[in-house]
Amino acid sequence: MTSPNDSAPDVSAAGTSPADYSGAAGSLSALAAARIAVGVLADGGVQHVVVSPGSRSAPMAYALAEAAARGQIELLVRIDERSAGFTALGLALSTGSPAAVLTTSGTAVGNLLPAVMEANHAAVPLIVLSADRPDELRGTGANQTTNQPDIFGDQVRFAVDVPAGSNPKRAVHTGLSAATGAFPEFPPGPVQLNLAFRDPLIPEPGEELPTPAERARYRVATEPLVMNLPPAAPDLPERRTVVLAGHDAGPVAEAFARAHGLPLLAEPSSNARFGPNAVGPYRLLLEHFGPGAASPIERVVLFGRPTLSRPVAALLARADVPSALYQPVPVAWYEPGRRTELPLESLADLADFAGRGPSAWLDTWLLASSAAQHALDLVLAETAPATGPAVGSLVWKHARGQLLLGSSNGIRDVDLAGLPAPEPAATVYANRGLAGIDGTISTATGVALGSRQETTVLLGDVTFLHDAGGLLLGSGEEQPDLRIVVLNDAGGAIFDLLEHGAVREAGMYGDAVERLFGTPHTVDIAALAAAYGVGHCSVSTTAALAEALSQPIEGRSIVEVRLDRRGLRALHGRIRDAVSTAAGGVLAG
Repeated sequence: MTSPNDSAPDVSAAGTSPADYSGAAGSLSALAAARIAVGVLADGGVQHVVVSPGSRSAPMAYALAEAAARGQIELLVRIDERSAGFTALGLALSTGSPAAVLTTSGTAVGNLLPAVMEANHAAVPLIVLSADRPDELRGTGANQTTNQPDIFGDQVRFAVDVPAGSNPKRAVHTGLSAATGAFPEFPPGPVQLNLAFRDPLIPEPGEELPTPAERARYRVATEPLVMNLPPAAPDLPERRTVVLAGHDAGPVAEAFARAHGLPLLAEPSSNARFGPNAVGPYRLLLEHFGPGAASPIERVVLFGRPTLSRPVAALLARADVPSALYQPVPVAWYEPGRRTELPLESLADLADFAGRGPSAWLDTWLLASSAAQHALDLVLAETAPATGPAVGSLVWKHARGQLLLGSSNGIRDVDLAGLPAPEPAATVYANRGLAGIDGTISTATGVALGSRQETTVLLGDVTFLHDAGGLLLGSGEEQPDLRIVVLNDAGGAIFDLLEHGAVREAGMYGDAVERLFGTPHTVDIAALAAAYGVGHCSVSTTAALAEALSQPIEGRSIVEVRLDRRGLRALHGRIRDAVSTAAGGVLAG
């Protein structure tokens, strides 16, 4: 078993050796071994398996078809392994249960690497079932044969090669334990079960599928959560502490801030961006509470993983501001000793560190937040054409059920302009393990199918095009209730807001910045939607977008929001100036 910090998988870490997983070599037919593996998966809580077709994986496919007929496992089929991997990732995210993905041998397995990497850093229980050739065919030049064992390296918690003919029961048991975090020293995460099969790969003559049984259909309870904690003890010292809620912080961050009278600075995918203490455009306010301010920040408590803004990273890097990280269980997103925050396992220790807010501390933040939000909204209202921040604000306001935010500008637009509500309206997801743009549509599809709730995904056009294949659902495959909101500004707008935008403005590199970073395109998204049988509408104003978002979500649809990114850098400059003036005026008073 491995952790993200190990250099190579080591099955002996669980008290076993590779030989312990082999059983009696050659004693089981391919289908018999596959049936054992599927039975262990079903008994171990695997509800969904995403299958990509192939020949070497046929024994597992037949065994899964039998389990599906008996109502034990739900199957999804995707022809693209990368899409299959991210669909399984989404299923695991929304159900909280391990989800598996099955591939044949060769390049099929390599296509899972992006999803495995995301699952590693986000601690998602993803089980890779990679079919392989038997040992006698490896290294011989046999078709579709490569070195698959340990192909994912230290990206998986556990990897095992199960020889052809061997009983896979113990290997699958151990893999499930590693994936779900049953070993206390490691967080949950992906595992690889490399299953070798020897011909014949098909059922015996005369065998047939079991009589179909009705599978229990249920919806996973994924409603947004609210927690309550007792008020901070009156004997705690008063400190000007802020609560930072990064990705996957959970409602405990909001409850802690409320109990201690502290301002809450919460990223959208924290699932803590709500409540009376939440500050909207917080990243533009941090400079007003820095060194030299009338009320500077004294301490920081961190829940979850902060991923979105440089002002937050700069705050956490300050040596003069002590910070603590709430970490009750092992996490996958950093290596011990590589961050400066003090890790604390209990809320009691965190309370001692944070103290309680002075009487005016929270009020000062909330006054500044209100002024900043008003100023931001006025800037966005100056123009009827839609802009990224305006889209983020509207999507955040209208989202119900589940919301998935793609990487790049979309999630940052919500972080900037999404008004915190008194109570959460949607459960929010994002692939922030590695913040990649790949697999977003497939992840959202898995999220929607896993919980059977209406789901909205907000993503940019480059992110959309990167996973356009995720729109492909085979005939007879279940259709999710999924609204895909695409900010189409014909390229990669996020680079305009980074240093590359300044390089473009200076004119030093001519059209190179636009070509290499902007990656302009002329893809007809309406035609693409029609090709995949997905509904489509196009809007270009905030009013039209608000109308589109107010419609119920039934089946799959794309709302294409056509934007012009040429003025994006200037727009953000106006927002910064307006917020700075408004907040400065309030704080000066």
